[in-house]
Amino acid sequence: MVSATNVDATAVNTIGWLSAADWTIVVPVYQRQYRWDIGACEQLLSDIRAVADLDDGHMHFIGSILSSSGGHGDGAELVLIDGQQRTTTLMLLVAALHHTVREADPALADQLARVLVHSDDPSLTKLRPHHAWASVFERVVLDQALPAGQSRDSRFDDNYAFFRSQISLDEAPHIWRGLQKLEHVSITLGAGANAQQIFESLNSTGEPLRDHELIHNYVLMGLGHAEQRRIESEYWRAIEQNTGESIADFWRQYLVMKTGREVSIVGGRGVYDAFRHEFPRLELADLIDSAEEWRALSRVYRTLLVPAEAPDAEIARHLGYLNTFGTTMYPLVMLAYRDFERGVITRDDLIETLEMVQALLVRRSVVGTGVDRLVARLCRARAQGAPALVSAISRITPSDERVGAALKYVDLPHPHYVLGRIAGVDGAGGLDLEHIVPLAPGDTWTGDGAREWAAYSEDEQNSHRALAKTIGNLALLEEDLAVRAFDRSFPEKRELYARSAVATTAPIGAIDRWNTAAISARSAQLAARFVEIWRRPGGPAIDDDGLTPILDAVRRRGWPPGWQREWSYVEYCGEHWEVYDVKYLFNRVFKRLWADSREAVVSYSGRRGGPVYTAQSWNGQWDRLDDEHSLYMGWDSSYMLSAVQGVLEEAGLAPEVFVKYSYIGNAM
Repeated sequence: MVSATNVDATAVNTIGWLSAADWTIVVPVYQRQYRWDIGACEQLLSDIRAVADLDDGHMHFIGSILSSSGGHGDGAELVLIDGQQRTTTLMLLVAALHHTVREADPALADQLARVLVHSDDPSLTKLRPHHAWASVFERVVLDQALPAGQSRDSRFDDNYAFFRSQISLDEAPHIWRGLQKLEHVSITLGAGANAQQIFESLNSTGEPLRDHELIHNYVLMGLGHAEQRRIESEYWRAIEQNTGESIADFWRQYLVMKTGREVSIVGGRGVYDAFRHEFPRLELADLIDSAEEWRALSRVYRTLLVPAEAPDAEIARHLGYLNTFGTTMYPLVMLAYRDFERGVITRDDLIETLEMVQALLVRRSVVGTGVDRLVARLCRARAQGAPALVSAISRITPSDERVGAALKYVDLPHPHYVLGRIAGVDGAGGLDLEHIVPLAPGDTWTGDGAREWAAYSEDEQNSHRALAKTIGNLALLEEDLAVRAFDRSFPEKRELYARSAVATTAPIGAIDRWNTAAISARSAQLAARFVEIWRRPGGPAIDDDGLTPILDAVRRRGWPPGWQREWSYVEYCGEHWEVYDVKYLFNRVFKRLWADSREAVVSYSGRRGGPVYTAQSWNGQWDRLDDEHSLYMGWDSSYMLSAVQGVLEEAGLAPEVFVKYSYIGNAM
């Protein structure tokens, strides 16, 4: 057998590898900055806790770490080519563990120190990051205080603080047990190896697994072969058949439905991360129960995608209407349709829900407020009962007056759908969209048979063009009539309109002349029908000014550009707060609740391991709440927003807190 001479790949125990005393692990200057955020650290800590709970035969594989050797003797080095992020994070976790136990358990502290620093010089860390931020890393790992007046603000500080906050003295041995069960493949290159080529081979061959493929692997990974075959054949294959190319969207929308929270696509695997958070453990019995639900909902999802398969014609018609707006409301509709299948709600209840959702979507489309990030709040409301859902939809559905005003002047969205339903033409099949004033009239076009387009003033032409795509200037017309009417002057095509069987088109044939006044009059007539068909549910209209519930606010990784002006303001329980960023909101909410609902803060912080502490146990950014309690401020943006959401839920105030995104926030 011929063996490789320039590459040595060995499966090793990760802590043993880090503890080796004869080298320094060096991050080369060409490596990117340290980028792991608290969310990634939370997942790592969860994995370590999980493997710590298992017997000694179970280990946790963290991938491969690629390095090249350099130097000899006391100057021996391992230069990291791939694995910087994992290695650095593990060092920060070990440092947090070390600082937690160093006074209470010197023996464990000594084992941890062997991972972090050289045995002959405890002031030198085993890992030496890029020189630009090496001093920051060393300050954290060696627990060095900053000079007065300076603040700690780095990913190293954020992630160290997270680990420190999560690990109690009592849990430390358990975490150490989990750490000692980590394994990786150590790939060390000799002098003749091409480091870049090997790095590219490790990171660029093949397509990365997509979210639904990661979910599939996660579901099956811990099962025996027979169990895997059962889940695959009885459940997973049916889910794939029902959802087809939309399987990734199915899982995202299922998780929104299940959790009542938006699922952000962060770092390319947000759906998978949300799935793992919702299903941290999948024992076989629980897995089968969940798989039954997934399979049943995938059948519902197929019905939503292909409404013709619905057994009820009226329901199928409304599902088809709903697809005009895409799949954004599928999580809510899946809940309603599944309850209909189970007999929890009636057919009329389901149709009423579909009508309310259509009214919400078409009205918001008309006034231009958008339809994104609405469905999670509606799923949460539905869980509280039918009246709560009606109230939630009512709050974000524009009023009749606002819709009527918009219909006069804005381009009509989804014109086939809107005009078809107003005219009572199911699906508007076989009908073309006719612009009574053409989009680009020729010089000889005329609306009254007397004056031609070329004779219109510039202002007259502009006013006609501005109204060309509004509801008053649009009509549905049979294809053969539409071909003959295309671009002709109004007097020449009046008789074509009169011959139409479309109830809202035929009356146009009785109008003498077509101008901006005629367009406005028809807009008013159709707007009156519009608000009758798409009725706004509930009581008096509430203009929520495009407010976003705090639970649906977007979590951002790190501190992206513009974060200081992400919001225009915050509505807190009826109060108007001039709060523009998450850091200020985090501080203000915790201080307010410390005064108004202290038990909620204590409960949340105790369960989550922070962010309120009785002692300032590590260096960093702190703000005092009282003589005995402090709020740690050294978190990243995502953690702070998550903490605000969590503590407001704990206090029962989350439904009463909203953010208004600024222009910058919408662009982020």
